[in-house]
Amino acid sequence: MIENETVYRTTPARTGYMMAIMLGICIVGGAIFFGMWDYWISSPPPVVALMAGVQETGAPAVATGKTITIDLNFVESEDGFSQLAFNALPGEEGHNPTINANVGDKIVFNVENAGKGFHAFGVTSAEEGFSGIVPGSEVGKATSPLRSGDTGSSEFVPSEEGTYYYICTVPGHREFGMVGEIIVGESAGPAKAAPPTGVSHDFSVNFVESEDGFSQLAFNALPDEEGHNPDFVVNSGDEVTFTATNIGKGFHAFGIAASPDDFNKVLWGSEIAAATAPLRPGESGMSTFTAGAPGTYYYICTVPGHASLGMQGSFIVE
Repeated sequence: MIENETVYRTTPARTGYMMAIMLGICIVGGAIFFGMWDYWISSPPPVVALMAGVQETGAPAVATGKTITIDLNFVESEDGFSQLAFNALPGEEGHNPTINANVGDKIVFNVENAGKGFHAFGVTSAEEGFSGIVPGSEVGKATSPLRSGDTGSSEFVPSEEGTYYYICTVPGHREFGMVGEIIVGESAGPAKAAPPTGVSHDFSVNFVESEDGFSQLAFNALPDEEGHNPDFVVNSGDEVTFTATNIGKGFHAFGIAASPDDFNKVLWGSEIAAATAPLRPGESGMSTFTAGAPGTYYYICTVPGHASLGMQGSFIVE
């Protein structure tokens, strides 16, 4: 006698239900992946970087305090593709100018797309191709290029002697002529602070915020408003007094730093309050210090994250 056995079968309704779940998982997963596309194509892991030809740039250079500002325009021949260059076409004055610098100098690139095509900018030590772009030197990317009329700025501080190249990072554009040389010599040594000059400066800044209190942070005025994050220029050895007032709703603190990311390394005793004891709304504070070695520094809100949201401006010591 054969015993009755229970046999489980999947019904069409159950199959359709499972397929709907699997399709939903695929859609959500795809949305997450492509929503983070900029992340996947940026800063590749070391192994991937080596396979792609990304080159190490060595240890950070000792800053010399010298800043070299270079204006570069993407230009094209009339047909838009047979000749590509920076500033001027081959045979014209100013064509792909050679830049001379020393290890530790800061080179600031102001880049404009004066052509009709799409372009992007970066610095590399690679003698050919478009890989090995030095982080921080990019203006746009091949996947998100500058359109005609677009502008941007970037910085490059060479850490080693040798020849580097500024290029258009859109594949093929370097080969059509968008490449210039950066000749880097040995370091001139770290910048040194001058003795006190007897000159005094008094500056005032206000912490300001967008209406929602967090999407835009700035000094004195929001982006696109007059007075937004003004530059301050002094000479090494000058006495500087800053007064900072919190006219926003959040908590803020002030300091001069070598980089906007160095919110925990305030220079020269310039701090006003601190992230652990910030200025509350309506409060103000003052600091007086002597400007140190020549270079480009930054006044920032030292509360973590606030500088990256816009509370930063240039403090230039000449």
